[in-house]
Amino acid sequence: MSKALPEAKLDVRYATTHNFTGRVVEGYLSDNISITKEAAKALKKASEELKSKGYGIIIYDAYRPKRAVDSFIKWSQEPENNLTKAEFYPDFQKEQLFKLGYLAKRSAHSRGSTVDLTLFDLNTGEPLDMGSPYDFLGPISNHGTNLINETQTKNRNILKDAMKNAGFKELKTEWWHYELINEPYPDTFFDFVIQ
Repeated sequence: MSKALPEAKLDVRYATTHNFTGRVVEGYLSDNISITKEAAKALKKASEELKSKGYGIIIYDAYRPKRAVDSFIKWSQEPENNLTKAEFYPDFQKEQLFKLGYLAKRSAHSRGSTVDLTLFDLNTGEPLDMGSPYDFLGPISNHGTNLINETQTKNRNILKDAMKNAGFKELKTEWWHYELINEPYPDTFFDFVIQ
């Protein structure tokens, strides 16, 4: 990703303990980002549109190994430890997160053409206020929610419009998640580690 989009900032949470599991996620041996060439090209298009409006992108995740998704399933079956619940899913028990659509047993990320991202202001370097933090699992993170203010809605729409113009579609439950519509591997779930 750094070759295709050097101007993007990276904040790969799953390569750290700052995520809903509270630990480095299986398959993330580094904080590199991998994505298909097709998705990288489309993301570059979105980035150029956003740059013309004064915004840059922060990428949280893209390709996610299947083993990482499997580790989310295992995590959901472990006893609640409350280390991350308050920050990431305060309104639910973790075993509910799959039923409610906040986590999936098969992730589009494992096909290599999905990206989690947000925006920052090119003048200040500060992230835009999206109304909820990345990976907050709850209704406030849904597209079209009435739980956020006008500015936060506008910021989400700036991101959504640029991504849709570049050929991505949004996920209803996560304002940060976008999948390339014409992805090259629609039926393949990869499992190589991120190094």
